[in-house]
Amino acid sequence: MEISFIHCADLHLDSPMVGLKNLPTSIHNKLKESTFIAFKKVIDTAINKKVDFIIIAGDIYDGEDRSIRAQIRFREEMLRLKENQIEVYLIHGNHDHLNGNWVQIELPDNVHVFPSMVTLKQFVKNNASVNLYGFSYETRHVQERKIDEYERNEDANFHIGILHGNLEGSTDHRAYAPFQVKDLLAKKMDYWALGHIHKRELLETIPPIVYPGNIQGRHKKETEVKGCYYVELSEGDAYLEFIPTSEVIWDTLKIDASTVKTFDDLYKLCRKEIDERREKSYSFIISIEMEQLRMEESFLDSDLLEILQQDEVDSESFVWVTSIKIQENTEWLKENLLKESAFYEELFAVTQEYEAVNEAVIPLYQHPKAHRFLEELTIDEKQALAKEAEELLLTMLKYGR
Repeated sequence: MEISFIHCADLHLDSPMVGLKNLPTSIHNKLKESTFIAFKKVIDTAINKKVDFIIIAGDIYDGEDRSIRAQIRFREEMLRLKENQIEVYLIHGNHDHLNGNWVQIELPDNVHVFPSMVTLKQFVKNNASVNLYGFSYETRHVQERKIDEYERNEDANFHIGILHGNLEGSTDHRAYAPFQVKDLLAKKMDYWALGHIHKRELLETIPPIVYPGNIQGRHKKETEVKGCYYVELSEGDAYLEFIPTSEVIWDTLKIDASTVKTFDDLYKLCRKEIDERREKSYSFIISIEMEQLRMEESFLDSDLLEILQQDEVDSESFVWVTSIKIQENTEWLKENLLKESAFYEELFAVTQEYEAVNEAVIPLYQHPKAHRFLEELTIDEKQALAKEAEELLLTMLKYGR
């Protein structure tokens, strides 16, 4: 006895892809379409592999308003599944919770949406029966331990838990529907289909407890190839296959520029690294970080960036450079300044207080249009911003600006 299904999560259809500017129209359009193209790859895989059903573990849409464009495109894919007699079991997460304000687009009857309470839905095919357990977020902030409400009902061959939530202690994200691995194991499910964390992770293999990650990276923090899982469950066994779905990959390109003597050398080195990525079957959005650059010639980062971007304007498979950062060794300057005056000691002490970042970004989070696209900064992100501020300060002091 065997069943097969696709497990995906965090589609974030019609994500605005924030943080980019001055993109050529062709690249901008491809980015806007990337979440839809990635989702189409998910559906193509389901149809080609003739799965029994699909599980979508939350955050189908990027915002609680659920744009009409995203809903229509989603329905089109659900209709393709219906034509192929494939059922869909989905929950809504914190981004597309049930109490959002949206224009309602009706979905076909092969789509089964879990309500706000933990509910059991059953799939039956031939002699195989599957109990699926899950809930949708009623509001954006579900912080109670919903895992305690999951109870296995014995009247099925297979049992699958669906949960959009956060593993306690694993990240510093806000603890939505928190759980521990031991909590999931105690429920005696055959598979746990998780969502919410955008990085792919297999928490356990027996039974599989799986974060598939999101299907398409949306900004520079969401690197690597994204995708979903094809799963086959049989009595006492599970087979998992990761299916790549990314249309565009975000990446940081670190370049050792220690051998560079001239600007032309530097340009050719960057070009070589970029062309190596072009040979892969993806488009890329990359940030370049240069290390060990000791050129005597002076140049503006913006000049190099403009040239590299111009090379990509008409490329069908693009490698778009969003920024260039030259890593300068400023630690010696910091050490000398700290010896020079107590003023600098106080100045650099401020840069270590990363919690002050909260106050600095208040205007963004209170902006009437921008706030809904922003998530709470993690501790790592605050520390990174504070470190970047210190490096900028040292660079300005070094060059007397």
